[in-house]
Amino acid sequence: MKAIWHNTIIAEAPKEDLIRIEGNWYFPPDALKKEFYVDSDHHTTCPWKGEASYFDVVVGGQTNEFGAWYYPEPKEGSVERVKKDFANYVAFWNGIEVSEV
Repeated sequence: MKAIWHNTIIAEAPKEDLIRIEGNWYFPPDALKKEFYVDSDHHTTCPWKGEASYFDVVVGGQTNEFGAWYYPEPKEGSVERVKKDFANYVAFWNGIEVSEV
């Protein structure tokens, strides 16, 4: 699986290493190409997963604000619901394409 933005692969891992939650693919932290990520102060809260942290994704001088998110400390009970620890796994949105190709 690949996460692609502006024709650049920003994350890549075998499908079996990813976690699918609520229609989103979450990549393991070591799948990220770190040079494209900048920590963001932005946070949101999911009622059952907890507080999400975000990265801005920067490719070729263009910034996708809050383009990637993760849960550093999933809420109690959420890991059991997903059946796998998804702490620090990263999902994408805002025009970032996740593909099996």
